[in-house]
Amino acid sequence: MSYDEWFRDDRLPHIYCAGCGNGTVINCTLSAVDQMGWTKDETVFVSGIGCSSRAPGYIVADSLHTTHGRAIAFATGIKMANPDLRVIVFTGDGDLAAIGGNHFIHACRRNIDLTVVCMNNMIYGMTGGQGSPTTPQGALSTTTPYGSAEAAFDLCGLAAAAGANYVARYTSYHVKELIRAVRTGLETPGFSFIEALVQCPTNFGRRNKFRQVMDQIEFFKSHALLVQKADRMREEGKKIPDDMIVIGELARRNRPPLGVRK
Repeated sequence: MSYDEWFRDDRLPHIYCAGCGNGTVINCTLSAVDQMGWTKDETVFVSGIGCSSRAPGYIVADSLHTTHGRAIAFATGIKMANPDLRVIVFTGDGDLAAIGGNHFIHACRRNIDLTVVCMNNMIYGMTGGQGSPTTPQGALSTTTPYGSAEAAFDLCGLAAAAGANYVARYTSYHVKELIRAVRTGLETPGFSFIEALVQCPTNFGRRNKFRQVMDQIEFFKSHALLVQKADRMREEGKKIPDDMIVIGELARRNRPPLGVRK
């Protein structure tokens, strides 16, 4: 198959808002899958509920559009039924980290052979712009009209601490790096987690001084901090500004996946 042949033309036009970053992540993921030489008959895409979770509907391979927060649970069932299938999960920050949080941490702990790609737009984009577990402190949403008082969830930190074999974070600006990270996740046995911060101009951007699509993309560009530099800053006792986004490969280990003996 070629890259373009992964799309269902009959499902277009898509539902995403103009300027949404989710399309970039879908393209990056399919680019990585295409580079791996996988076929539609051996690849399955799973998602829950949300803007990001509509992604499998535009892909020709078999897919499951499941209930809210349960994508990883369904994906686990697929691997149990047929371990030879290659399973990719598309999810969002609300779907994954709120109602789906327990499935997430235990899939990392079990080190199930899945690749999870999280499109983190830092808000509940589809259901009206409510604050999510990753809404930055001080950011506005329909449920935090005076600014979020809570610290945002570090999804990559959680995945790494829970035992995922591969963890990486990039943004919709870092296209080449994101493709490479997804491919590494696909190549890595066990649980792989790739977080992609994406712009949501409709519900996050217009409430948080990102009036134009490029405003938030420029923010991703100017506030990205490579993990190697972040580590040096910590060693030197320097504080990393709260609005900086640490990007790069954040964890890589070789724990045997569930069902594989040492």
